[in-house]
Amino acid sequence: MPATRTGSSTWAQQCPLCGQSNGCAVAQGLPAAQCWCMSAEIDPQALERLAPAERGQRCICPACGRAQPDPGARPNRGD
Repeated sequence: MPATRTGSSTWAQQCPLCGQSNGCAVAQGLPAAQCWCMSAEIDPQALERLAPAERGQRCICPACGRAQPDPGARPNRGD
């Protein structure tokens, strides 16, 4: 995550989709290997919701990165 807007570490630590903390290890000065996103499956549709200029520059939070349930999908109840 190369995100640092001049003079704003808050910007790098804020999810651009919901405004909450993104939990980014790199933004906190830790190794990238310690970031939650390195072991999580990120929903591609969540990344698509980022503005083009923010893709590859901003990190989303775990909640926004999780796959959203398809409202048209029917639950499989084993019937």
